Amino acid sequence: MSILLAAFYFFYFSIIGVYIIFLPKVLSMTGYSASDIGIIFAAAPLVRFLVPFAFIRGLKIDITTFTVALLIMCLSAISFYFSLSNFYRLLFSNISFGVGLSLVLPYIELISLRYLGKEQYGKIRLFGSVGFILVALVLVKFLNAPNTALLYLLILTFITTAVAFTIAKKVDTLLEKHEETANDINLLQDWKLWVGLTLMQVSFGSFYNFFTIYVTDNGASLDMAIYLWSFGVIAEIFMLFFQGAFLRKNLLLILQFTTFTTAIRWLMLFLFPQNITLLFFSQSLHALSFALFHSAAISYLFHLYRHKSLAQQFFSGITYGFGAFAGALIAGFIYELYPKQLFLGSALIALGASLFLYLWGKQKSKQTL
Repeated sequence: MSILLAAFYFFYFSIIGVYIIFLPKVLSMTGYSASDIGIIFAAAPLVRFLVPFAFIRGLKIDITTFTVALLIMCLSAISFYFSLSNFYRLLFSNISFGVGLSLVLPYIELISLRYLGKEQYGKIRLFGSVGFILVALVLVKFLNAPNTALLYLLILTFITTAVAFTIAKKVDTLLEKHEETANDINLLQDWKLWVGLTLMQVSFGSFYNFFTIYVTDNGASLDMAIYLWSFGVIAEIFMLFFQGAFLRKNLLLILQFTTFTTAIRWLMLFLFPQNITLLFFSQSLHALSFALFHSAAISYLFHLYRHKSLAQQFFSGITYGFGAFAGALIAGFIYELYPKQLFLGSALIALGASLFLYLWGKQKSKQTL
């Protein structure tokens, strides 16, 4: 099972690499304007945010739903070929692709946590980071036409679907108990927790959407920007491999610490945008900001709620969906009007995330008294 899960993460995040790094370039090469590209890629996070609420309304998270999600992914990857020249068809293809992606990953994450445990999760999840960086290094050498990236996307989607379906068939009874589990997730009651987790992803809007532009505008070469990205992924892989010992500790404390560290990371980018040494040091903190935070967050929610699969859906949808959408919009607004203050805004947002998680910890302490 570990080999299958490692293969899934490798190919799934290879898809994400093609999708995030190269598809915007493909659309630009095809003639789409920046605003068109922005609209197309803003739609998927919104869908990711809305999907979990369908499960509250009665949609079941089971092998049937999972299989349908895989089918949607495949059909959407195919439809990109026939939609590239039409904005609305492409928008629909991207939305449906987002639906498939948003359903598949939380299901596999739940299986990973059940089979591997939080201590071993990172050693398997790191294969996703390897896949992401490898597809970037390989595809950049061959991206001479839009169809090249679309072919990579299609092939990787079919491979991911085959691996994911094999995993699901092997564990098709794993989540049967969930069907009888009542929803114990109260977003209003636990709002401090969810606001904290979401603000963390909002703070990443500047990084994911403008980091390359920001560092090159401040004197770094494009090659240096690529080295900085790669160094961050290497730091992420390192943490994923060795994080097991950390995850045996207080998970909420880890969340509070990593969000506070992220605020310091963004503040460094604001204060020293031209200092290459400090830029590399800030990228090393990606090990905490992403790798350790992500693993601690899904592990914490896994143990906090009985409705474990829905908790993972909400984490994926609310934080990485709505958080990514809001973060991109806020970062774009700040960078257009106050470009030098871009990462100051991110630092304040991440500090807010740490504050809300601290307040959540105080609330939990009172509830246990």
